[in-house]
Amino acid sequence: MNDLQLPVGARSADRANALPIYLDNQASTPLDPRVLEAMLPYFTEHFGNPHSESHVYGRNAMAAIDAARADIARLIHADPREIVFTSGATEANNLAIKGAAHFARAHPPASGPARDHIVTLTTEHKCVLEGVAALEREGFPVTFLPVMESGLVDLAVLAAAITEKTLLVSVMAAHNEIGVIQPLAEIGALCRSRGVLFHTDAAQAAGKIPLDVEAMKIDLMSISGHKMYGPKGIGALYIRRGPRIASVMDGGEQERGRRAGTLNVPGIVGLGRAVQLAQADREAESGRLSRLRDRLIESIETNVPGACLQGARNRRLPGNVHFCIEGVEGESLLLALDMAGVYASAGSACTTGSVEPSHVLLAMGVEVALARGALRLTLGRTTTEEAVDYTAERLKEIVGELRSLA
Repeated sequence: MNDLQLPVGARSADRANALPIYLDNQASTPLDPRVLEAMLPYFTEHFGNPHSESHVYGRNAMAAIDAARADIARLIHADPREIVFTSGATEANNLAIKGAAHFARAHPPASGPARDHIVTLTTEHKCVLEGVAALEREGFPVTFLPVMESGLVDLAVLAAAITEKTLLVSVMAAHNEIGVIQPLAEIGALCRSRGVLFHTDAAQAAGKIPLDVEAMKIDLMSISGHKMYGPKGIGALYIRRGPRIASVMDGGEQERGRRAGTLNVPGIVGLGRAVQLAQADREAESGRLSRLRDRLIESIETNVPGACLQGARNRRLPGNVHFCIEGVEGESLLLALDMAGVYASAGSACTTGSVEPSHVLLAMGVEVALARGALRLTLGRTTTEEAVDYTAERLKEIVGELRSLA
């Protein structure tokens, strides 16, 4: 039995030597068995197309979709009618940003300047950066804002970037690499006061930190199933009633005309169940992971000279630990950890294979040589105190060995 198969709360003796230790939960989480159990009937007996409303198979499928839509809405304090299902956060981000831009261009105001300016951060996920860059090539004016050394946005800089032509601001809720949590309520209030749409990529935040789209004045929010122990290939976009977006896919009137295509019923059911579980366990699990995170950070800072924590120390996801380590190459470090039974990453899985240091670290002002020693350790439901202590001890040994070889 490996560590991923051991139930949370198993005796320490069962876990002390359990390998592998999976610490890449911000890349993907294992599917919760309770989520799989909820999904299975929709591959077999409840196989109907939810848009076939003339018979019971279709109606049963649509009823399951409606229930999941309501679960997701409750998680973020939205109305179920404001939830649009997608294939994941990448599609949701593209739909939000490009959909808002294309609708605004197709429906210019009768008077006053056209709103077509888009603002985002240099540290955003590649799907946001490349989506915005694609709009820039279409002629939309774009501003890529720098961040502070902490990885957080400077609200004064953001306020200065917004003009009377600004249509949308897109800022990630919780960062996929360094784990920093942006001041969503403050950003939302600023955008709402200036009549600007606020989009946030909440793939890493949903189910982990409190989110309230009304209180935070969020207009568009993207989420993903496989970041919260749900299935891959399913996500959702929250679209506040009022803002209009253009569909980026043609072929049908599904999802109130905002996203064409037959809905992924098993995936949607799985996402709904994952959201239920995350909401029920969030407070307790957040506290547990925060304690383990701080234990790991303290141990690394104490025992690994030249380990530099990246991202705001006091505004980060409960399970995120991100260091740059002087004098080692991240690739060698990850390989050695892998051989020791600890599975981690250098950063976003979407940039795996790149020989360049993380664009996020460089945007934060980290020197190239130091950025090459990036290590992201992200904790999850299967992570234990024993696993954290083992990881810290092996990391200390591995860094010493790599430095001696260098």
